[in-house]
Amino acid sequence: MGLVREQEVEIREQPRFMPGERVRATRQVRNDGTYPGKDIGENLVRKGDEGFVRDVGTFLQQFYIYAVEWVERGTIVGMRAYEIMSLDKAATPGTSEIATCLRKATAR
Repeated sequence: MGLVREQEVEIREQPRFMPGERVRATRQVRNDGTYPGKDIGENLVRKGDEGFVRDVGTFLQQFYIYAVEWVERGTIVGMRAYEIMSLDKAATPGTSEIATCLRKATAR
């Protein structure tokens, strides 16, 4: 019997995104078979797509699922926090955007 790694229970904290918040996809998302009307493996969201959080739900009483409306695609797709980033909130220290800005500033 192998050791099971306990996953973080995300819903112990407040949701990272709220309804109405503008977000960008940080990765491509394909249909895993749970999106109706699309083939398994078909692209639902491409990295860089922009949309709006419509609702916040939970999955398995452990994770937040953000219902994001991708306006240009005309779809609403459930996304995990690591798959999206806010376009409305300022970047927080330690994020890759700040690290990139700092590297550019020190390189000059």
